[in-house]
Amino acid sequence: MKQVVNPKDTSRAKAFELWMSSPMPMVTLTKTFDVTRLCRIAKRKGLSFNMLLCWCIGNAASRIEEFYMLPEHGKLYKYDRLAINVIVNNCNGGINSCDVPYCDDLEKFNRDYTALTQSASSSCQSTFVDDAMVIGTSAMTATELDGIVNQYTDQFSNPMVMWGRYRKKWLKATLPISFQFHHVQMDGGHAAHFLEELQKVIKSI
Repeated sequence: MKQVVNPKDTSRAKAFELWMSSPMPMVTLTKTFDVTRLCRIAKRKGLSFNMLLCWCIGNAASRIEEFYMLPEHGKLYKYDRLAINVIVNNCNGGINSCDVPYCDDLEKFNRDYTALTQSASSSCQSTFVDDAMVIGTSAMTATELDGIVNQYTDQFSNPMVMWGRYRKKWLKATLPISFQFHHVQMDGGHAAHFLEELQKVIKSI
């Protein structure tokens, strides 16, 4: 469910006042993650590494209250569920956008992720979840990246998690991940807490 809320009745009242009209309200943090466990699980169970990382992102975000609010077009909205957006390469050589509803059940999330991304790839049609707070993702695995700063448009204020190819050295795999967020939605401390939670989920999945 998506509903308009009065910013003054939320913990984001001051941030809304300060940043809602800012011409550049986005902030980007980059952290290098230990993704060794994800690599091992993906290989052992025949699962997509990106699917596993998307589930971890949703799981970490689901524990943080600020992820359930989002500023849009001068208003503040509150949601009761999350979704993960995935960019899919389609069969015509282009890309499509695919929203995958987040759920705590990894097996169900994997089934939804697989079905929705395969459908987007073959049909060249994007799918969207309108009543969930959507966390954008972008995996540019053609190369290793140290960090990413995304473009900003006032038509899109959703948080965005981005990464390139993970790096292997001896028995360890690492991956720099960039996290971009709207300052009205959360402060730097909330974002840093999310990144810490994400590493914990990755290591414990």
